[in-house]
Amino acid sequence: MPAGNRCGTGGAFQTNCLRVSCCQTESSLMTNKHPRPHQPPVPSLDPDTGEAVEAPAAPVAPATEPSELDVWKDRHLRLAAEYDNFRKRTIKERAETWARAQAELVARLADALDDLSRFAHIDPAAIDAKTLHDGVDLVERKVWKELENAGVTRIDQAGVPFDPQVHEAVTTQPAEKPEQDHTVGQVVQPGYKMRETLLRPARVVVLTWQGT
Repeated sequence: MPAGNRCGTGGAFQTNCLRVSCCQTESSLMTNKHPRPHQPPVPSLDPDTGEAVEAPAAPVAPATEPSELDVWKDRHLRLAAEYDNFRKRTIKERAETWARAQAELVARLADALDDLSRFAHIDPAAIDAKTLHDGVDLVERKVWKELENAGVTRIDQAGVPFDPQVHEAVTTQPAEKPEQDHTVGQVVQPGYKMRETLLRPARVVVLTWQGT
């Protein structure tokens, strides 16, 4: 029978041909619905040695040069970070230096504080007033010796010109002579300096010339 008439003669034969066609269509749809897993590429083989040849690497795009704005921004961030670290380090070193200075000063005064503590706990009935006075005077001299070694000075001079940098005027009194105008007539409370740093101003009475 000619090929063109195979599905054209006989009703049963045509039905079989339709069934075969439908089965082929469903098989094609199932194959498209569930594709096969991706297979890794087969490496190329060297025709001379038969060994696998690596595929050439993909070209790398050249890195773009940073703009001038980016360069200045990066430099600014670096300088800011360095300054912040320097500031923190300076604060820490200053605090450590101050703590060491305080510790050294207290260590110098330790002996005088021990003497003062012994005098404070003496039975008054077991010592006379002169001995107690001499002992306290000795402790004071010892304390001032260590303070002077540390750079502390007392501001308690009378008769000197009034200096608002180191004096605090409590009140005024009339001066007896013109030369005493604007001078310290009396020190009510002494002041203290540690080298060039004023610890406490001296509270004083200032003389003023009223004139006659």
